[in-house]
Amino acid sequence: MPNFVLFGAPGAGKGTLAGKIKSFSPVVHISTGDLFRANIKGDTPIGKEAKSFIDSGRLVPDSVVIDMVKDRIAQDDVKQNGFMLDGFPRTLDQSKALSNIASLDVVVVIDIPKEDLKNRILGRYSCPKCGKIYNIYNDELKPKIEGKCDTCTNTELTHRSDDNEETFEKRWNTYLSQSEEVINYYSETAGLVQKIDGRKTMSYTEEELKQILRI
Repeated sequence: MPNFVLFGAPGAGKGTLAGKIKSFSPVVHISTGDLFRANIKGDTPIGKEAKSFIDSGRLVPDSVVIDMVKDRIAQDDVKQNGFMLDGFPRTLDQSKALSNIASLDVVVVIDIPKEDLKNRILGRYSCPKCGKIYNIYNDELKPKIEGKCDTCTNTELTHRSDDNEETFEKRWNTYLSQSEEVINYYSETAGLVQKIDGRKTMSYTEEELKQILRI
């Protein structure tokens, strides 16, 4: 199985795409968010180190994140089935560090226009009971009754506090400042970068994805 990275702005659809790929492939999905939670919950040495930074309000340094990824990649299920990295690497330094840990077959860049991504994030609401996701800017995902869940009677939909314009702009600008270097770095290897349309993430067929991932 190939080793590959899902690369894109926050909210571009990396998790959604990973779910589709896992439905037909045994490749191991490695999300840095999940790695943090698992290591902190398991009270591992790496988890303790990460928690010390988080508890003090500091950013977890690259060295700790890289150690987490390196440890996960070394496990037997990854050796057998390959890996799908989601949320790492984000920067040029992380990309170079990954090159020293493992070889990649594909870097999937999820391309999406800023306004489409903005509507996807700012229009995102969910039901606190059943977890169903809605979007007020998408006719297919709008609730039938404004502000209410379609299946949980009289349940008000909730909106994440960080799904706001100010936070979106910060995240978008951070992504832009880092992404060009990362994509250029991987573009130096011919054929490694595969761009897909983030507006059509859900519509890609199994065969199309297999072709993109070279499975």
